[in-house]
Amino acid sequence: MSTSTSPSAPPPDRWWFRPVPLARIAVFRAIAYLFVPVDVFLTTAWVKAHADVPVEWYDPLLIGRLLDLPTPTHTVVVVVQWSLVLAALAAATGRAPRLLGTAVFLLYMEWMVIAMSYGKVDHDRIAYLVALAVLPTIGRARFRDRRPSEAAGWAMAAVLVTIMLTYFFAAWAKIRFGGLDWPTGATLTRALVRRGTDLSEWTLDVPYLLATAQWVMLILEFAAPLMLLVRSDRARIALAVFLLGFHVMVYAGVQIIFLPHCVAILSILPWERLTARRRAPTEPSVPEVSPARACCADPAHGRRQSRPSSSSAAR
Repeated sequence: MSTSTSPSAPPPDRWWFRPVPLARIAVFRAIAYLFVPVDVFLTTAWVKAHADVPVEWYDPLLIGRLLDLPTPTHTVVVVVQWSLVLAALAAATGRAPRLLGTAVFLLYMEWMVIAMSYGKVDHDRIAYLVALAVLPTIGRARFRDRRPSEAAGWAMAAVLVTIMLTYFFAAWAKIRFGGLDWPTGATLTRALVRRGTDLSEWTLDVPYLLATAQWVMLILEFAAPLMLLVRSDRARIALAVFLLGFHVMVYAGVQIIFLPHCVAILSILPWERLTARRRAPTEPSVPEVSPARACCADPAHGRRQSRPSSSSAAR
């Protein structure tokens, strides 16, 4: 898989390897890695509490059993926590992207195994975890590097597909476990009664509004594969704004936000527009020539012709 596409080579027509400017990767990589300390200390600060619970409560996920990951004792949890944060801050600088990026992915995966092996598994982290997994495969990328990269295109396509599958399988899970009772029942009504805010409680008094919203949500999630048809930068921006707006609306209504998933959504945006503006080629400066010297210049070669001497003129 080549890092860049030569100008003479035809653009690849394969969807998975459509080139992406490296500047987009540089920006998104910094965002993804700088989110790690936010996630460790704020979003999932509760994971640190697993360091103080009995190890008998630990029931590892399948990947934890297959890889024979260590039991999260107090020492293991603290070491993983701080190693992850330090590795992420170092990776955000863009140095040693393959080595540090791989370390961040492995440590974050272990952090998630520690988090989800006590009876609760969240579905909002798979796209972010995939992003951490594919970023090291790209290699070095700078903020003003507009070179197209097939490796970067493959990585961003993998994240986009995972984002799409998150929504699609969320809809599938609703029907699989809730059946038609999910869209036709009082699903959102129960959520608003439990976690409603001043911005959303008024919807409880509007007949059929929440039931209609349930159907709309289910249809949009099943239609998530359509986002793979997005091509232009304008469409990508519109898609990202729509998805982020949906999650902001959910947070405003029931105080639930999927921050890691929202960070993954940021990979859709054409960040190179902000950091790598195309510069117009500058013309070489031409020194001013006075009229007296211009008459003595050679128009063919741009060199001054020597004036004839007085003796040669006499001859």
